Amino acid sequence: MNFDKELDVRGLNCPLPILRSKKYLADMTSGQVLKIIATDPGSAIDFQVFSDQTGNVLLSLSETDKEFTFYMKKK
Repeated sequence: MNFDKELDVRGLNCPLPILRSKKYLADMTSGQVLKIIATDPGSAIDFQVFSDQTGNVLLSLSETDKEFTFYMKKK
């Protein structure tokens, strides 16, 4: 999937992955896509809730070897 910015939050636990993603998204324009790589097991649920609360679209969520990759489109 194409993306405009990438954020690596591996090794960080809640709420840091969400807070860092929020900061990155604030600097992006509407329609741009942020790729986020995380290792926090709770991040799958956290990013779904974050998407619902902010209106940013969670385009994709995948897990490989205890690493989560998210693609989020800025509203």
